[in-house]
Amino acid sequence: MRDLEDYLAVKREVVDRALDKWLPTADAPPATLHEAMRYSLFAGGKRLRPILCLAAAEAVGGKEAEAMPAACALECIHTYSLIHDDLPAMDDDYVRRGRTTSHMVFGEAMAILAGDALLTYAFKLLSDPVLYGGPVEPAVLMDVVRTVAEAAGASGMVGGQVADLEAEGREIDEAGLTAIHTHKTAALIRASTVAGALLGGGNPEAVEALGRYGLSIGLAFQIVDDILDVVGDETTLGKATGGDEAHAKATYPSLHGLEASRAEADRLVEDACGVLEPIGDGGELLVELARFVVARRR
Repeated sequence: MRDLEDYLAVKREVVDRALDKWLPTADAPPATLHEAMRYSLFAGGKRLRPILCLAAAEAVGGKEAEAMPAACALECIHTYSLIHDDLPAMDDDYVRRGRTTSHMVFGEAMAILAGDALLTYAFKLLSDPVLYGGPVEPAVLMDVVRTVAEAAGASGMVGGQVADLEAEGREIDEAGLTAIHTHKTAALIRASTVAGALLGGGNPEAVEALGRYGLSIGLAFQIVDDILDVVGDETTLGKATGGDEAHAKATYPSLHGLEASRAEADRLVEDACGVLEPIGDGGELLVELARFVVARRR
């Protein structure tokens, strides 16, 4: 675990350096917008999605630099989603990543625009061939852009958020709950591993395996998030707890209880590790990352 913690710390720093280099500075016009973008982006966070993207690229024999623009783009998209999630019209949260939420610091209008700007800047990062660590095939780049766009939009994260909102206060079955989590959270995590595999030069079998891996750990991640909202510590998490119950959200603990939810997260991680055979030795780190998903406390 110590080695994994060291790895995560190093990769977080590498991703943050790239983000800092590629994003507009806080004083570049329009300064308030760029300050708000950076305020949320550099508030901390696990950087799980970019790290998974880099790890997937390396697992198939690629290099970190080949996947870094996509890794940074995925973090921009994730951060935009958090800014918008916290808005009064959504979850109305006051703390995120240990900081006062964006709309409470910059106002609702600027928070919305900062989220919009991060989402669109992500596609600038994804599509700029100059940023990649070497020549990238246009067809591969287009496949990566399409993969991320599908995962972020109505067929992925945004669609999942809609279903999540519409399920508040209503009875929902297991299939409906799984559909929400698959789209709301797992889709972008799957896109992270698929994008990394594509940019790292993975063959179709490896890309497929890493897609299945990402989907499984994405579901496990959301289940653990649901659990931590019930039993987690707000200081450790860096965000408020109890919000799911307050908003009558559809969650695994509310439907199945804590013990069964933990068992399902464990099962999904085992499924994720079981599909990595086509990756060979390159999958060892991904197994550790999958185990981290269910062991985390934040």
